[in-house]
Amino acid sequence: MQDRIQKLTLDQSAIYQIKVPGCLDESWKDWVEGIKITNETGEDLAPITTLTASLDQAGLHGLLRRLYALGMPLISIVCIEVC
Repeated sequence: MQDRIQKLTLDQSAIYQIKVPGCLDESWKDWVEGIKITNETGEDLAPITTLTASLDQAGLHGLLRRLYALGMPLISIVCIEVC
């Protein structure tokens, strides 16, 4: 069986993991369907929130715009898996 490499496209969903400083609460689940919110402490003991969700490119940009509008800097954005 030959492995197929999936390429990310504009209309295809992928699972993204976005890290921001601070603690975001469960109300974010109302903004993005199926989002998983994890709060942890970084190496410097500062709080970090990890948002994990399956989004297409439009959904990803919408979430990033929302974070930007709230003045939240990004620590990282990682595409974990193409759906």
